[in-house]
Amino acid sequence: MATATRASRPVKGGPKEDLYHWEGKDKGGKIIRGEMRAAAESVVQATLRRQGVTVSKVKKQRMSRGGKITDKDIALFTRQLATMMKAGVPLLQAFDIGIKGSGNPALARLLNEVRNDVETGLSLSQAFSRHPVHFDKLFCSLVAAGEQAGILDSLLDRIATYKEKILAIKSKIKSALFYPIAVMVVAALVISVMMLFVIPEFKNVFSSFGADLPAPTQIVIAISDFFVDYWYVIFGILIGIVVAIGYTYRRSVAMQIAVDRTVLKLPVIGDIIRKATVARWARTLSTMFAAGVPLVEALDSVGSASGNHVYVTATKQIQGEVSTGTSLTVAMQNAFVFPTMVVQMVSIGEESGQLDSMLSKVADFFEQEVDDAVAGLSQLLEPIIMVFLGTVIGGLVVAMYLPIFKIGAVV
Repeated sequence: MATATRASRPVKGGPKEDLYHWEGKDKGGKIIRGEMRAAAESVVQATLRRQGVTVSKVKKQRMSRGGKITDKDIALFTRQLATMMKAGVPLLQAFDIGIKGSGNPALARLLNEVRNDVETGLSLSQAFSRHPVHFDKLFCSLVAAGEQAGILDSLLDRIATYKEKILAIKSKIKSALFYPIAVMVVAALVISVMMLFVIPEFKNVFSSFGADLPAPTQIVIAISDFFVDYWYVIFGILIGIVVAIGYTYRRSVAMQIAVDRTVLKLPVIGDIIRKATVARWARTLSTMFAAGVPLVEALDSVGSASGNHVYVTATKQIQGEVSTGTSLTVAMQNAFVFPTMVVQMVSIGEESGQLDSMLSKVADFFEQEVDDAVAGLSQLLEPIIMVFLGTVIGGLVVAMYLPIFKIGAVV
């Protein structure tokens, strides 16, 4: 049994697509199977029919069958594969070891499919390319370059290092955003509990005083009454807004571009994200160029790896200019999205013939900048968040105790 037909790549901005596993026969009657991303089972069948495949089975993949394969899983497997190949372990045996040692059943199934493809005569890059959900174009291009040059172990090691550094950057960005978001969510929950349960109890106590309440107390009680009467409307609207924004963002490329452009302009956070994006961009191009991938072809994968639509668009522009003979330095200057230091380093790299080395240094520099910025952001946000929480929650508490203080002063 053999596998065939590369899984189609999801189209950005289109309807939600799921991953389908399929099985069928080619024109020669040979059993083939593979995976494809599509909006519906009928789309899979229609696509395969156009390719001359007689479909016998199409099944939607469910993540409950063994769990989810994460980028971290792929990075770890790549590191293990590179280490084993450097040690002289045969490729198929290395896959067997990886399959047996995998604690994720979904990853084990994926590796087993790749191993079977290699065993039937496909190259490793071709076998990986049949699973674009987990092995993207950049990954497959680097593996193919390693196979052609006879340095597969070195290229796998380079891919593993690249993925580990990209994951580290993503982790730092998440950690920078997690703390303030978590604190604000907790603050919102605390305020909601006070408005719905605590303040109404104070209201019952104050109603027995028979005296006018201070203005701040009256305002807080009025807000609490509104919360109690319309809490389902408030939470319904908030949840609806979040769901609508998420739904629209996933399906609208225009909105994704607008959000990415806006995020880059945010104070502090925007600067961190820009540095992280430049680091990913430089790291990706350095890795591919060092592997011997031609510059124009390498740029084809660099934009999407940056993770920001602004840089995706800029990279397409750069690729177009480079393909017509413009130097990378000039093309990057014309894009107006790269810091002057980056452009200067690239210029030195082009002139000295060490572009991959210079890009790697750029990536190292900006990765360190992200580290420092995240550490600084945490120190900056802590007092700001504490002041905010103290002002809001403390203000509510003081407003509710003002009548008691007033009575105490009279007595």
